[in-house]
Amino acid sequence: MARKFFVGGNWKMNGDFASVDGIVAFLNQSADNSNVDVVVAPPAPYLAYAKANLKAGVLVAAQNCYKTAKGAFTGEISPAMIKDLGLEWVILGHSERRHVFGESDALIAEKTVHALESGIKVIFCIGEKLEEREAGHTKDVNFRQLQAIVDKGVSWENIVIAYEPVWAIGTGKTASPEQAQEVHEWIRAFLKEKVSPAVADATRIIYGGSVTADNAAELGKKPDIDGFLVGGASLKPDFVKIINARS
Repeated sequence: MARKFFVGGNWKMNGDFASVDGIVAFLNQSADNSNVDVVVAPPAPYLAYAKANLKAGVLVAAQNCYKTAKGAFTGEISPAMIKDLGLEWVILGHSERRHVFGESDALIAEKTVHALESGIKVIFCIGEKLEEREAGHTKDVNFRQLQAIVDKGVSWENIVIAYEPVWAIGTGKTASPEQAQEVHEWIRAFLKEKVSPAVADATRIIYGGSVTADNAAELGKKPDIDGFLVGGASLKPDFVKIINARS
């Protein structure tokens, strides 16, 4: 089946009102592309502002959320709050959450289940570190991270998988189109075996890791790469070229 191209922009911990206005301006001025789902993830203080100012064709996601609806969890936000802002998406399992903040596969799975049950769609991130790839453990690491949500029996229609090799995030190193396609193919085969052929065929698997306007078109030609999760490049006008990489 044809999977709709998906391009996410993860702003990470960057921005102020002035720079958000600049990003909003180039996104709002870009030509509408009905063949692409575009979702950007500002830092939490700017979620409502971005939502209020971006055109209808650009959706807004939170960068993280917790596994319960409310409570004594200082510094956290819940899917219920994200939904209350009129947003539909959250990023979970990003490598910076896993490796900087020490989030476990189990915690990320719990957060994913709660987000989905709360009506929030999930960009679920997986990926191996450089030493894991060099040791030949790429498949093992990505499958382990996926298995955590397979074991929860999640509903897959509201999940986009983002494969982001940690060694390629913000480093300027990018997996070659062939390297990325190989892992995406493994992920789709994993879904086919562990979930169902229908889910494997329908689930969008996007690539992240130093995606730029220069390499997006080649990456986007691969049959199992269904879009991108873009970091630093999503803060710049060239992000529009990435959105249109398949056009």
